[in-house]
Amino acid sequence: MTRKVDRAEIIDFETYEENRDVERRRIMGVKEPRRIHVGDHLTFLFENADTMRYQIQEMIRVERIVKEAAIRHEIDTYNGLLGGPGQLGCSLLIEIDDPAERKHKLTEWRGLPEALYLRLEDGTRVHAAYDAAQVGEDRLSAVQYLKFDTGGRVPVAVGSEFPGLTGETELSEAQRRALAADLTE
Repeated sequence: MTRKVDRAEIIDFETYEENRDVERRRIMGVKEPRRIHVGDHLTFLFENADTMRYQIQEMIRVERIVKEAAIRHEIDTYNGLLGGPGQLGCSLLIEIDDPAERKHKLTEWRGLPEALYLRLEDGTRVHAAYDAAQVGEDRLSAVQYLKFDTGGRVPVAVGSEFPGLTGETELSEAQRRALAADLTE
């Protein structure tokens, strides 16, 4: 089961600011084995309670959030991205530097989320579940939030079967260990 962020883990933005640099370095280390590139444009960042807590703290810091209801809203929102038992939550970053090309590709790639998968050791492909609201009538959002229900099994590869973006990246042992830890957390 993927552990969720608890309210007791969130501190006020001023206290957070005092140790932000240390926490940021720590979280970049947590993210490293969970960041998987597929091809030139797709980066899958698998999330866990640590990475989500960091995102919540950053939002509270940037927006200077102090009201309890607003803090709880941030916690609920980010916890929702983690998925449930046997699932891996993931932020997909579609990285295209040129704004004109990005606009064109995000229109052209509207069906991309349906074509993303994790491959399990037995060859089974687990396709992504995603929020259809992230896909507009005319374009795809450059950041997608995905969930993969692996049934608690650790994937061995991440891939895309979308025409023009087909590719698969085998996971390293460190990446598999990180995702296995997230599935049992």
